[in-house]
Amino acid sequence: MTVARRDRPLVRRGWLRIFGIGLVLWVLSAVATYLTGNANLIPTLVLLGSFLVPVTFVAWAFEQRESGEITAELVFRTFLVGGVLGVLGASVLETYLLYPSIWLYVGVGLIEEAVKLVALALLTRRLAVKSMRDGMILGATVGFGFSAFESAGYALTSLFTPQGLSLHDLVTTELLRGILTPVGHGLWTAILGGVLFAWSTRDHFVITARLVLAYLGVSLLHALWDSMSTIAVMITLLLTGQPWQLQLLERGLLVEPTATQVRLYTVLNWLGLAVVAAIGLLWLWTLVKRSRRQRHHRAQPPRQVYRFATARRPVTGL
Repeated sequence: MTVARRDRPLVRRGWLRIFGIGLVLWVLSAVATYLTGNANLIPTLVLLGSFLVPVTFVAWAFEQRESGEITAELVFRTFLVGGVLGVLGASVLETYLLYPSIWLYVGVGLIEEAVKLVALALLTRRLAVKSMRDGMILGATVGFGFSAFESAGYALTSLFTPQGLSLHDLVTTELLRGILTPVGHGLWTAILGGVLFAWSTRDHFVITARLVLAYLGVSLLHALWDSMSTIAVMITLLLTGQPWQLQLLERGLLVEPTATQVRLYTVLNWLGLAVVAAIGLLWLWTLVKRSRRQRHHRAQPPRQVYRFATARRPVTGL
């Protein structure tokens, strides 16, 4: 028993070792690519940088699982298959359903959260036990899978510039998306997974009003997150815009911002992202607390109910 207790903390810190080893390998890959200029190393750099943070968080979430049904095979399948299905489904739907408008980011949020939710339900439909805690874990797994493949696409795209291949842009993109990944797709789909599993039964999933509201709320957070840069630009121009800048905008021309506007835009952009992330984390935390209460109630011994039966007296006649 003593040996098992000593080994358990080491096992539960597996995610930390994954992150540490992966970070060292990514840094070595970046340095080797810069020094040698070997283009064959670019796929290694892209894959390590895009998958490091998502895989780390999935490993951490796996250690928090509640049911024995959440196996490493299931987590790997939901991460890989769910992520690919989500990216493919979102790409096709966004291509044929969306067009440039003021509601573009709202449509992106609705589509991407829908495809991730469908992928989650499809891959976990055979689970016998559907607890809120496991729903959050598997939802986060699908979300991080989506984020990993999406980040790989963004990193590869940033590599190509009019001046040629830019390793600086690639590394910067991976660093930025790696920092923001934990409060993006993984967080939003974890919320949806928890709500989906909380009200579902052993045999099938149940579409409830709570799930619909959660889907709309998460899609709104997603839309605000994606459009925060545009919102920051609009607020900056409203507060500090010069007449000549507004005239150029009316003509459809690009506006050269001042140094003050650049600083204000940066503050507003990051502040907006922080607010959206805080709302999502607070929402997830309420679900975590609810799942703990449910687990506590299940762990309580059942109350004994005593029934007192009254014996019927025989009726005797005189």
